[in-house]
Order: sequence, then structure tokens, then C-alpha cells
Amino acid sequence: MGTNDIDTSVILSGWELDNPIIPASGCFGYGMDVGAFYDINKLGSFSFKGTTKEPQKGNLLPRVAEYNSGMINSVGLENPGIHKVVDEILPELSKIYHKKVIANICGKTIEDYVYNCALIDKCENVGIIEVNVSCPNVKEGAMMFGVSPHAVYELTREIKAVTTKPVYIKLTPNVTNIVEIAVACCRGGADGLVLINTLQGMRIDLKTRKPVLNNIMGGCSGPAIFPVAERMVYQVYNNVDVPIIGVGGIDSAEKVIEMMLAGATAVEIGTANLVNPSVCSEIIDELPKVMEKNKIKSLKQITGGAH
Repeated sequence: MGTNDIDTSVILSGWELDNPIIPASGCFGYGMDVGAFYDINKLGSFSFKGTTKEPQKGNLLPRVAEYNSGMINSVGLENPGIHKVVDEILPELSKIYHKKVIANICGKTIEDYVYNCALIDKCENVGIIEVNVSCPNVKEGAMMFGVSPHAVYELTREIKAVTTKPVYIKLTPNVTNIVEIAVACCRGGADGLVLINTLQGMRIDLKTRKPVLNNIMGGCSGPAIFPVAERMVYQVYNNVDVPIIGVGGIDSAEKVIEMMLAGATAVEIGTANLVNPSVCSEIIDELPKVMEKNKIKSLKQITGGAH
């Protein structure tokens, strides 16, 4: 078997991607700047920056801290708002990126989410709506939507009522039972799931004896969280019948295949892009070689293969 005989394509809710490599939201902007490093059209797709109803400046500095094998961020969803994305950014993006993108949508209330998703649903170059449920739910005492099965069920149901595109819910790992949350999303009509988002953490500066981040706590990402992400994908795969996009600490073709064996149909790559802006391109080039080495002819055949 040679690399020419190898099929790297995958299918997400009827949408065929050339490969399973998707830069994760927050680590790729809106795709414009990365074109200086490689042709982004070689990507399977990419998830653009988390977008809210109104423009947001994000949290005060400092909002990034390092730790062994990863980073902590508290950027705070800095973005230009849904109207600028729909009216200006996506039309401009379509001139350089000729595939559909994944739209990462955030909100403070169910009404915000519904409003944003209804708008983005009309954009031709959006293939999947990725709903970030790690946002604070203002009406529920600042609790994140994603920690309550009832809240994610209601949110998913309301979004599905105003959309025609596939809706994938991006889950927070900061819960007691990830399977319970995932199943509630599916009961609400989710077409797919994305997991995991960042783990909550913090660092303290020994000189000042104060937290490094202005916001005190932030989201841990990078290679250190890969085993947690893989475990959660494995658990959820056993309990749902929708595609899963696996994300968390992936930085090599080997980890892509490992995550797919756990149950992912495709993967998102986040923090690795900040270390090496060409990492996704390099993984796409390396993937057929790793598949050949491991006697894998088609990626469509390996999802959940470790079960």
C-alpha cells in the first residue's frame, strides 16, 4: 500500500472534508493571517474565532500564562461581533478560502445564541455551526450553560428551531459527568459534538505572590490535556450516535489517529498553532505516511476503532 492509495477524507453530517484537520476556534482568528505561512485551502476546514452578538474587547492584560506542556488563556472572547462577521469578514474570507468554514458562536443568554445562530445560518460559506456552551449564562447566576444537562438541552432545542445547517455543541470538560451533558445535547437535536474545551486552571507569580492572569483563572490547553480529551471522547462515543470532533492537545499525525480511534470523526488543533503556525499544514502532509505505517487505508474506517 502506497500513500497514493490512502484516503484521508472524512464526513461530518453529510459534508465531506479532504482531511480531518481543523484549526480550533480562538487559535486561527478568521483565517486571514495564516495565509502567509501556507495555503489554508489544504485544511479540511477551520473553526473561526468565537463570535458574540455585540463586539467585545476581551479581558484586561495579562491574559495568557504558560505552564509545562501548555498555556492558560483568559482572552475573554475578544471579537468584532456577529454583524461585522456576517456582513464583512465572511464575504472577504470567501475570496481566499474556497471551502466552507465552521462558525463558532457564543452568547450570554439563550436569546443571544438564537439570534447569532439564525444570522450565521444564512451564510453560504458556513458548513457547520459550532456552539460554545462554556459561556456564562447570565440568567442562571453566571453558571456556564455547559455544566447543566437541562440548560444544554434547552439551548440546543432553541437553536435547532431557527437553523438549517448542522449544529455541533462544543462541550466544557469542567463537569462531573461529560456523558450526561453530551446525551442531553443529542436529545435537544444536536447534529454533532465537539470536545473538549479548555480545563480551568491558574498560575501564581512568586515575585508578586499574586495570580498571573488579571482574571485570576483561565483555560488550560496544549499537550498536557490530550489524555483527558481522549478519555472524554472515548466515553461519549459509547453513548451517542452523532459525529464527534475531538480537540485538546493534538500536535501530531499520530495523535490525530489516536483521537479518531477513541471515537472522533475529525479533530481540531488549537494551541499548537500558536507554537508553530504551520503545524496543521505539516500534519496534513504527514498523515498519509503515518496511515501507511499503521496499515490504515481510509480514515473513514477507523473512528471508534479502539472500542
